[in-house]
Amino acid sequence: MSLTPEIRWIDTPDALDAACAEVADASVIALDTEFFREKTFHPVPALIQFSAGGPAWLIDPLAVDCTDAFRRLLGEGPLKLLHASSEDLEVLAHWAGGAVAPLVDTQIAQSLLGEDAAMGYQRLVEHWTGEVLPKDETRSDWLVRPLSESQRLYAALDVVFLLKVWEHQRDALERLDRMGWLEADCSELVAQALRSEGSDGQWYLRHRYLWRLSPCQMEAYRLLTIWREGEARRRNLPRGWLVNDRVLYGTAERMPENRYQLAEVEDIKPGMIKRDGDTLLALVKQARGTEAEALPPALPWPMDPAFKRRLKALKRVVNEVAGRLGLAPEVLLRRRELEAMVTADLKGEKLPLPVGWRGECLAEALENALSEVNES
Repeated sequence: MSLTPEIRWIDTPDALDAACAEVADASVIALDTEFFREKTFHPVPALIQFSAGGPAWLIDPLAVDCTDAFRRLLGEGPLKLLHASSEDLEVLAHWAGGAVAPLVDTQIAQSLLGEDAAMGYQRLVEHWTGEVLPKDETRSDWLVRPLSESQRLYAALDVVFLLKVWEHQRDALERLDRMGWLEADCSELVAQALRSEGSDGQWYLRHRYLWRLSPCQMEAYRLLTIWREGEARRRNLPRGWLVNDRVLYGTAERMPENRYQLAEVEDIKPGMIKRDGDTLLALVKQARGTEAEALPPALPWPMDPAFKRRLKALKRVVNEVAGRLGLAPEVLLRRRELEAMVTADLKGEKLPLPVGWRGECLAEALENALSEVNES
């Protein structure tokens, strides 16, 4: 395949609509984005690339807004290919105001073939085509105008080769009868992207040391993270610029009742106390006044022997099944999901077993493993 594709620049609505018309009958379209996000919560789109096997179109989102034709292209019709798509989906949702579907993420596709679950695009292209793509513009300033010729080529190759990679991946997945797995995983990816705006209440669950907090402290941390998420979006600031996790967690640990106690939280800055101190204290007070039955449940100590035995038994099942399928264990289940099962088992609650193709491969064996531990 040529490393010098035809490149077409788009900086007007008419040009964008004309490009959409040219690919209207395509079965597959490759997509990619370049963006800037160091100083903002929302990504700043700098370039949007797409190709259907002919030219590579480069959209300048600094010059042109998304048109209805491109929005329809994203949300209907042809299959869209992206690689490691989570941030690209956010960029496109922010710029185009809609979802991308149907979708295939070629990084997910590669993980289901038993390869590196996080294989980068350049290595993926070399793996399937033998071509070595240029790396010179990896950390380029994509907001500068005009873009250099090497920037335009780098951006174009990101979509041109994605189509060729997908041809190989699709054939391999069909041979293994795993296309259904990929469709399910990519459908869930689209659903997650649609849910992301309303998932603020679950951010607190990501903290590795949540088990150290009492239910009341956990509720305070949950409320604090919800507030931070909303404010970061409203002020368009990175979460850590507004207030980092360490300060929110420390506030929940201390449960301060006044500004003097709040000032004792490690790493909190005087400016933060002056600007948002009353809000933080009000959220802590709200958590303290929450009825016991409405608080998050206490989490077990992960170093407890009973917890460790169950987690080890579940990991053994996942590793055995992953080995049999030729997959990385984390493709089947993540540690957080295993820990949630252990927690439920220790509390005598219904197990949050995997569903879909993962459930078919794992659910029964996971239940049996926990039963054996409980009977021993």
